[in-house]
This record gives sequence, C-alpha cells and structure tokens, in this order.
Amino acid sequence: MAKILVVEDSAVDRALLGSVLAKDPQWQVEFVCDGVEALEWLAERTDALPDVIITDMQLPRMDGLALVREVRQQMLQIPVVVITSEGSEQHAMEALRIGATSYSPKSMLRSDLHRTVAQIIHMATYMRYTHDIKKNPAPKSVAFVLENEPSLIGPAIEHMQSNLPDWSERDRWQFGMAIDEALVNAMHHGNLEVDSELRDSENEQDYYDTIRDRKQMSPFCHRRVRVEAEFSDQHICVQISDEGKGFDATGVVDPTSEANLHRVSGRGLFLIRSFMDQVCHNQAGNQITMTKIRKV
Repeated sequence: MAKILVVEDSAVDRALLGSVLAKDPQWQVEFVCDGVEALEWLAERTDALPDVIITDMQLPRMDGLALVREVRQQMLQIPVVVITSEGSEQHAMEALRIGATSYSPKSMLRSDLHRTVAQIIHMATYMRYTHDIKKNPAPKSVAFVLENEPSLIGPAIEHMQSNLPDWSERDRWQFGMAIDEALVNAMHHGNLEVDSELRDSENEQDYYDTIRDRKQMSPFCHRRVRVEAEFSDQHICVQISDEGKGFDATGVVDPTSEANLHRVSGRGLFLIRSFMDQVCHNQAGNQITMTKIRKV
C-alpha cells in the first residue's frame, strides 16, 4: 500500500486529483491545503512518511517551490511531484533544480498524473537497494543489452545505482529518473518507432496500443537497446543506443523552454537535461550519452 500526500488548496482540484489517484486501489491518499500544513503533517508522522508528495505550485502561506526546498533541507528523502500550470514554468524548473522528482501539467492531469506517480513508486522499489562496497567493490564499467520490455528498466537502474553507494539520495533519484526516461525513449520511440506525439493526442490509448502491436511485429521486435556505463567516485557516464532509424536531434524542440513544459511528449528530454550535467546525441540520433557529476 503506497501512501501519497497531496498538497492542494482548491476543493475542485482536490476532487480531480483524488479521482485520478483512486484508479489504483493500492494507493492511500491524504490531503492537506498548503505547504505549512504539509510540513506539520510530516512532522507528526515521522514513523510513517508518505511514498510520494504531490503539490500544486500556487498555494497560500507556503507555495510548492518553498515546500520542495523545505523538504530537501530537512533531508526528507521523499519524491515530490509538482503540478505545473500556465505561468508557473520558471518555478517548476526551479523546483526540479532544487530537488523535485518530476512534474505533471495541470491541463493533462487526467491522462498524465497516474502514470507519473506509478513511475516514481516503481522506481522507489529500486532506490531501496543497499550496496556494501567492502564486500562488493564497484566495477569501473558495465554493459548490457535489453529487449524492448519496460519491466527490465528497473533492474537495470538498480544495477547501475549499486555503483553509487556514497552518492546522495537526491543525486540517485535524479540519475534514476533520467535513465528511466532515456531507456523508455530508446525502446518506444527508437526501436519501436512510436511517435511521441500520440501521447499528446485526445486518444492516448493509441500510443500504448501501437507499442503493444510493434513489440510482436518484425523488424521492431528484433531490435535491442545497448547500455554502457562507466563510473568513478565523482561521476557516472551512461551511453544508451537503440537500433531504430534515429532522428534529427537538432530539429527537436527545446524541452527546457517554458513554451514546451506542458507537452507530455517532451517530458523525457526535459527531465534528462534537467537532471544530467551533460547530454549529447550522436549524428544518427539513435544514441544518447549522459553524464552526471556527483554533488558534494
């Protein structure tokens, strides 16, 4: 049973959020009205903290940005999803910079929020990995090949994170989210050639139906994703390659611009570029190389 704390002052929006999150019977949802009340709620439940916090950006007394900053300053290792609306783009990008885990556009909550929270809860199962560096010295590099199956992403991230035993929880979360998005892109958009714009359409189910069909269809089903990573105490560099046709990386809209923040189809690159220190694509557009520097 996953526990979710929702921070929202609008009764109408609380009802909407509640209906979206109620789709999963394994989620227990609690509501508070602003950041101050959220911190009081957390202080009273130190032995039963939530698995995820969802917060609106615009709140009375303490807004979403201030709440994210306070949660991180108190060293509470709880992933935070911020709800973005038109006009809050700068605050949303700042929230990601200081430690928010992801975001969901308010205009697309019905189709997007459940998937975003499910992704984070799934990721959390691999964040609990503990690595004894004395018994299992971290290798300097790893490489493996994945089929186009999202269930393989979590164990792959767990394996790479086991080589970051002394990194902060914030860095590990950001690394995990970026790699998750990059692997989904390689599988779905690279190998299976499913257009990301389908996720912004009115019938989002077409996106998932196309993925299901192409996983069984030649030549898509024969393609693989290759992951190579190198580690040091201060950095990790990951290269992810797919066997698709590639794309013109120079023609992709800037995912970090305010105008594109509310496009669900651009969230992957937005989070990757927000959380990793260096990101580049090869000329063919079927390989991404990402480097993250350990923050001390």
